[in-house]
Amino acid sequence: MAQNDEKIEIESFQRRYKPQYHVTTDAAVFTIKDEALHVLLIKRKNPPFKESYALPGGFVEADEDLDRCAARELAEETNVKDIYLEQIGAFGNPSRDPRGRVITIAYLALIDWNKVNLAADTDAMRAEWLAVKRLPKLAFDHKDILESALDTLKDKIKNTSIAFQLLPKEFTLTELQKTHEAVLGMPIDKRNFRKKILSENFLVELKKTKMVGAHRPAKLYQFKEK
Repeated sequence: MAQNDEKIEIESFQRRYKPQYHVTTDAAVFTIKDEALHVLLIKRKNPPFKESYALPGGFVEADEDLDRCAARELAEETNVKDIYLEQIGAFGNPSRDPRGRVITIAYLALIDWNKVNLAADTDAMRAEWLAVKRLPKLAFDHKDILESALDTLKDKIKNTSIAFQLLPKEFTLTELQKTHEAVLGMPIDKRNFRKKILSENFLVELKKTKMVGAHRPAKLYQFKEK
């Protein structure tokens, strides 16, 4: 009897609350290229916003997990695969998509652009890295999503060791500082930066050096495994 009551309640709920919205995922994927912060964008193949730039993403399938959707859409539209995507928020302005009520779940990721071969497919005409400081007008509310992702990234690079995802395994303190400057969009005092970064106990000093121009060899470091 209880099972029958539960079935009736479920059917009643489904009649009253038919889905009137859809769910998508969008990924803000960043890299450092030519000492500047870049974001991975696609050029849309289809309406709405045909031929406009947008973050890679798409609709969640009925039996699909959100994280799986974000990874699938990113792979389909840019050929970027097997990277860590962190969920950073939801965006649901009723007018954000001209096709109807669409709520999107946004993700953040960092990668080394040299390690991927971009290739567009499905809904994308092409995929490319664009400098964050020189972006065109973006589709939907992707400008807002990108700004939120940037705020999250800036906070993380100041307070965590997330920069390791943008650097080679071994690097100099100057390379690490330039990475921080590229993300933060501002110069950093060299002495204060080194004092702060070495006090945070993220790094391991290696018994190696690297020649940088005509200067004396620079010490090499790597991030601690944890």
